[in-house]
Amino acid sequence: MKGRKWRSPQFVEEGEIGGDVHINRDPDSKVLRHHPRRWPRHTFLAAEPQAACQTIARVGWQGDHDSADGFAAAAVGVTEKILGDYERSFRQTLSEGIRIAATGENIVVLGIRPTRPETGYGYIEAGASFDGHALRVRRFTEKPDAERAAGFLAAGNYFWNSGMFLWSARTLVDALHEHLPKTAQVLEQIAHAFGTRKFAATFRRLYPKCENISVDYAILEPRSAKGERNSNIICLPADFGWSDLGSWTALHEHRVTKHQPLDGNLISGDGVFTLNAERNYIHAPGKFVAAVGIKDLVVVDTDDALLITTLDQAQDVGKIVKYLDEKKMNKLV
Repeated sequence: MKGRKWRSPQFVEEGEIGGDVHINRDPDSKVLRHHPRRWPRHTFLAAEPQAACQTIARVGWQGDHDSADGFAAAAVGVTEKILGDYERSFRQTLSEGIRIAATGENIVVLGIRPTRPETGYGYIEAGASFDGHALRVRRFTEKPDAERAAGFLAAGNYFWNSGMFLWSARTLVDALHEHLPKTAQVLEQIAHAFGTRKFAATFRRLYPKCENISVDYAILEPRSAKGERNSNIICLPADFGWSDLGSWTALHEHRVTKHQPLDGNLISGDGVFTLNAERNYIHAPGKFVAAVGIKDLVVVDTDDALLITTLDQAQDVGKIVKYLDEKKMNKLV
């Protein structure tokens, strides 16, 4: 987010795209510590860490409110995702997606071509051709097991759900009225207060009343149930570098691609020795690391905990977090 006028200088030209910045009101937020006096006009600090849907919806209502010609494109990204060094491809994909979103009531989701049978991502099943290389969406699927993920990869018409969407503000508002009417009513009240001295207080009072649900469950899945010809959900295949840093496996893949280490080992320590070791991620700062005869392991050593797993089971780390929460071992979370 750092950059001129809070736009990404790598992907957006001056004056090309503007919009809202929406973050949680976290006193420890690194975002808040950067340029605290340079917030754009439409910056909102949420009182509660709500799910993505109501945040996206609020932006949509404001875009619809501000748009004089009835069209305001809303682009939604997820911050834990990272992009590779593919600036031109990313910008071209955004431009194409905005064009498709502007033609009718289309919802565009960027689909990432899978490179492995990943069990930690949701998938998009694509159907008939729509426009150019864009495809109609048949359905969204939850994170699959290893066997289904391998089938998706072999089928060739499944894409990773990037969590990046493009749609007009009016399309979003209409979708919320249809699929999440209670939240739509709350957001309408917030929108009516915009531009008045009552807005901040109204926002703080009403926003927590929005239903805490992801945009996938709230809009995309019920919309896709109408069928690929009637849902107006379009998958735009994207070939720019992308990774979801939600797992050690994804981090390993990203860093291997970037650094191309010998034998696929990524090892941080105070001295390293390897022998017949391949595709391991080992983080043990301050310690000498010797890796002998091991493959596809993840080892993360910290002051108060030690994690040992495999690359293909790294997605299950979330179960550890759940266990720690249940046991109230909060200092480890």
